[in-house]
Amino acid sequence: MKVLVTGAAGFIGMHVAQRLLARGDEVVGLDNLNDYYDVSLKESRLERLQRQPGFRFVRLDVADREGIASLFAEQGFDGVVHLAAQAGVRYSLRNPHAYVDSNLVGFVNMLEGCRHHKVGHLVYASSSSVYGGNTKMPFAEADAVDHPVSLYAATKKANELMAHTYSHLYGLPTTGLRFFTVYGPWGRPDMALFLFTKAILEQRPIEVYNFGHMQRDFTYVDDVADGVVRVLDRPGSPDAAFDAARPNPATSHAPYRVFNIGNRNPVPLLDFIGCIERALGKTAEKRLLPLQDGDVLATYADVQALGEWVGAVPATPLEQGIASFVAWYRSYYRV
Repeated sequence: MKVLVTGAAGFIGMHVAQRLLARGDEVVGLDNLNDYYDVSLKESRLERLQRQPGFRFVRLDVADREGIASLFAEQGFDGVVHLAAQAGVRYSLRNPHAYVDSNLVGFVNMLEGCRHHKVGHLVYASSSSVYGGNTKMPFAEADAVDHPVSLYAATKKANELMAHTYSHLYGLPTTGLRFFTVYGPWGRPDMALFLFTKAILEQRPIEVYNFGHMQRDFTYVDDVADGVVRVLDRPGSPDAAFDAARPNPATSHAPYRVFNIGNRNPVPLLDFIGCIERALGKTAEKRLLPLQDGDVLATYADVQALGEWVGAVPATPLEQGIASFVAWYRSYYRV
């Protein structure tokens, strides 16, 4: 296939593009290389991709309406994996307009490109953040997600609604993937694993919010990339059992699906820190702080639907995944 991967210089984007290239697909990687975090890390990811046959990089912002329209008209994509987005929960409190431009304007540009150029399947990144203040565990796709606690989460829920509209009106197969705290080598510098590892190695205290009383369903990036590619190969389809009198938010009469992609194992934050300490052979100095605005207390993915759809679910143990990240971090930063 010829696949457009947006956010290709990003953490998940690089891993997905690598997996597609390894099986022989042609990949056009799109990224604007913004400075939300260290651009040199994004450039290093791109260098890895550009060493592989079948990869072409396009520097472009998804919010560039004319540029995106031209790209779709020129390339003739079979599938699109849309991972480009303004990430981060807390950053959305300081810079909300960045989320509107990237996550809403950019997303409708993707939908329009797919619609007008008969793309076979649009797979896009949603987020576990859409579950907001829900307390029922594990989080299931059939749960209502109407109470987001950050603008980032609200934009991801909006993406799901926008995708359904295009699936309904134009028959565009779309699948949203609600990622649960993805981690691993080449990870983002604003994520806890990266921040904690860097601080511990530099003998600085780490900031532990809600006094450590949080849980996250940490999901290894290779498992996520595998899930994305498996989903890409099976386009969303109408649900024959869909009942409009009791609608399931994750399916439809249209070719539309939404799946969780998580490790099914919520880990207490202090246990997560303990894994990092063991991998580094160092003990962290912890600054215990209150819960931050926009944060949720726990995440826990129900992945039964994903397993039934593609035949596999994430399963990498946390200790193994963190050891892989630490090995990469020490090698990349020579520490």
